[in-house]
Amino acid sequence: MKTSGDFRDHLVDMTDGTRLGGTADKHPQHKSTPGRMNLEKWLHSSMKIEMTDGRTLVGSFMCTDRDNNIILGSCTEHLRPDEDGREEEPRVLGLAMIPGRHIVSICIDEASQPPQPSTSMYT
Repeated sequence: MKTSGDFRDHLVDMTDGTRLGGTADKHPQHKSTPGRMNLEKWLHSSMKIEMTDGRTLVGSFMCTDRDNNIILGSCTEHLRPDEDGREEEPRVLGLAMIPGRHIVSICIDEASQPPQPSTSMYT
């Protein structure tokens, strides 16, 4: 997994209220900034989010908003190991919203990224 650095740098460009997934092509007023392009590239990728309470959530990146909240699909919750080093079985959450204020770090699994569509109709 690749650490994305400070994810808030990439979320700032999404405050125009548009959806991810090609809307920049349909609406010329929407800029294709590096942050927006990273978010579009990460769409449906496996993402690991560490939270302030020690939990780790792993799921598929669905969307974000201007408040840095993140939606993960097919999400599982992993708790910190106890004092004896035992880990509990991950808990299946399904669709989960993670408040931006509770996010400590984010990692993207680049191997799980879906293939990007080619820019030309003809290859």
